[in-house]
Amino acid sequence: MKSIVLGSDHAGFQLKEEVKKFLVENYRVLDVGTDSEAAVDYPDCAEKVGRAILEGKAERGILICGSGVGASVAANKIKGIRAGLCHDTYSAHQGVEHDDMNVLVLGSRIIGTALAHDLVVAFLGAEFTKEERHARRLGKVAGLEAKFGSRKEPA
Repeated sequence: MKSIVLGSDHAGFQLKEEVKKFLVENYRVLDVGTDSEAAVDYPDCAEKVGRAILEGKAERGILICGSGVGASVAANKIKGIRAGLCHDTYSAHQGVEHDDMNVLVLGSRIIGTALAHDLVVAFLGAEFTKEERHARRLGKVAGLEAKFGSRKEPA
């Protein structure tokens, strides 16, 4: 049984709870919060999801904020995390198959529960193809991470 880490900020809380109900019968779900609609910062949520994957507590993650943009930006700052903001099923499975995406990011103010379920199914049902062209491109992404990852962000 696959382990999935699930996290959200306050804007994504309600959708996170719906996704969790959908997942618990077929996956081990690690919910890293938030636990209410009280304001929290999306970078903190992204860090919890990313850390759980990097520490081997989960194979993949689902991260939810209002638009999905902030959480996606934050998650992609974590070396080894490949997060994709998806609002269509093609991107949700293709991101895994071609880009080895390990975090699905959803915008709770953009999509509804039914589409979220479809996206989760597409994401979790996909596997990285390991084709040479995709592996080569991921190597280039890792090169960018190594080249620019240690630079200081502008204030």
